[in-house]
Amino acid sequence: MRKVELNLPNHVAIIPDGNRRWARKNGLDPWEGHKEGADRIEEIIREALRIGVKCFTFWGSSVDNLTKRPLQEKKALLSIYEEYFDKLINSQEVYDSEAKIVVLGDWRNQFPRRLKNILEEGIERTKNHSRHVLCFLLAYNGDEDMLIAVQRIAKKAQEMKQYFDITKETIKENLVTSQLPEVDLLIRTGVDDDPHNSAGFLMWQTMNSQYEFSTDMFPAFTKEAFNDALKSYSMRFRRMGG
Repeated sequence: MRKVELNLPNHVAIIPDGNRRWARKNGLDPWEGHKEGADRIEEIIREALRIGVKCFTFWGSSVDNLTKRPLQEKKALLSIYEEYFDKLINSQEVYDSEAKIVVLGDWRNQFPRRLKNILEEGIERTKNHSRHVLCFLLAYNGDEDMLIAVQRIAKKAQEMKQYFDITKETIKENLVTSQLPEVDLLIRTGVDDDPHNSAGFLMWQTMNSQYEFSTDMFPAFTKEAFNDALKSYSMRFRRMGG
């Protein structure tokens, strides 16, 4: 039987909900859920690169995740980030697949120096890669992204001291996430009876996205579940907002 080729999305984004709920369900501490979630993202990124997804975006944390969680959980989460990203930037797959590491959000103001240095190293070492993009949104909120764009445009108008047309392109080029293409498939895990977006996640890039909601909490969302989501996307007809 001839193998059917998937209509792969160019840009896949994941909102990984359910780490803490998975930990509670299994009688574990919250950070153990985050650690298991880090293992899943490593597995899924490897799979995304293998099958040829061009751009992959993962929402690692919102600002609230870093400012409103208990201190012990926050410290554990940052420690997991250090371990995970140090492993990522030394991963042979990243270099064999020429994947560019992009990190967006307020992480430079929120993270400790050692973690920032690891992230900066990953960005620098892969800046000339062009076959794939691995984007991590850290200390990121979509509503802040839009607010920053408006503030940048207002500042430009003030400096120019004259009226200028504000177009769709003007808004996009002033977003923190301006370099990201439109999201074709947005996957949210850990959904029971309340499928929804969060904090305006990539609101500009998701205006025409297809959504896939999974009841699996993220630590239980395997590469097989990821592939099932891609197959589901492949069979859909996209109306592009129409």
